[in-house]
Amino acid sequence: MKTAIIADSNSGISAAEAKTLGVYILPMPVIIDHKTYFEGQDLTQEFFYESLLSGKEISTSQPAPGDVMALWEEVLAKGYDEIVYIPMSSGLSNSCQTALALAIEYEERVQVVDNHRISEPQRQSVLDALELAKKGLSAKEIKQNLEENAYESSIYIAVDTMEFLKKGGRVTAAAATIGTILNIKPVLTIQGDKLDAYAKVRGMKKSKHKMIEAIKEDIRTRFADAEPSELAIGIAGSALDNAIIKEWEEEIFKAFPGMASGYVPLTVSIGCHIGPNALGISVSRK
Repeated sequence: MKTAIIADSNSGISAAEAKTLGVYILPMPVIIDHKTYFEGQDLTQEFFYESLLSGKEISTSQPAPGDVMALWEEVLAKGYDEIVYIPMSSGLSNSCQTALALAIEYEERVQVVDNHRISEPQRQSVLDALELAKKGLSAKEIKQNLEENAYESSIYIAVDTMEFLKKGGRVTAAAATIGTILNIKPVLTIQGDKLDAYAKVRGMKKSKHKMIEAIKEDIRTRFADAEPSELAIGIAGSALDNAIIKEWEEEIFKAFPGMASGYVPLTVSIGCHIGPNALGISVSRK
C-alpha cells in the first residue's frame, strides 16, 4: 500500500520542508481585518506579527471542508492508496472533528489522527508517521500508533508580554498591568488539549531556566523509561531576532546534548494568543 502523510500548517512544517520530507501540508486560514490569508502561502510570520502589533483584528479558523477534501482528492489522484491526516489537537480546534466526519465518505482510505498535538510535537508525529509507513504499516495502524502515544509530549512557552493574553481574556487587565510593572513573564504549557498557566517568573532569563527544568523533570518522571535517543526536544519562539534564536538554541543544545533539533517558529495559531518575543521548548517521545 502506498500511504500519504498529510498535516496542517500548525505542525510548523514549511512547504519547502514538506517537499523534502515527501509529505503534504494543508495551510491554516487566518482572518486579518476580515480578509482571509493562508499560513505559509500568502501569510508570512513577518506580516502576521506586523498586523498583530498594529492592532488589526485577527482570528484563526479551521480549514474549509472543501479545502480539506480537495487536498485529499489531489493526493489520492497522484496514486496513493490511502492517507494519514494529522490535524492539530482536537482540544484546540474543531478541525479534527470536521475531518473525522469528512473521512467517513472515503471508506477508511483516509485515516484522521486525533493527535492532541500542535507545533513541534505535531511535527514529530508527522516524522513518526513517515517512519511507520516506511516499515509497511497501514494507514489504520499508523493512526492507532499515533493516538496511543498522543499525550507523550509537552510544550512550555515563556510569554514576553501579557497584552495578548489580556486581549484573549486569559488574564485580567489589572493582572496584565501588574505583570508588566513587576516584569513577570508567564510560563504556559500545552499538555495535549489546552493552553494552561504553568508558572509566573520575573524576567525572561529565569523563565528560560524554568522551562528547561520543566523539561528535565518530564524526562525524569514521565519519560523515565526512555533512552535519550527516543526523545525529541523542540526549540521554538515567536517573531524572535536571529541573535535571540541563536542564544536560545545554544542554551537548549547545552542542556540536552544530541536531543534537540533546530529552531522552528511557533505557528500563528499560538502566536495570536501569546504575541511576539515568546520562547518555546517541547519534548516528545518518538
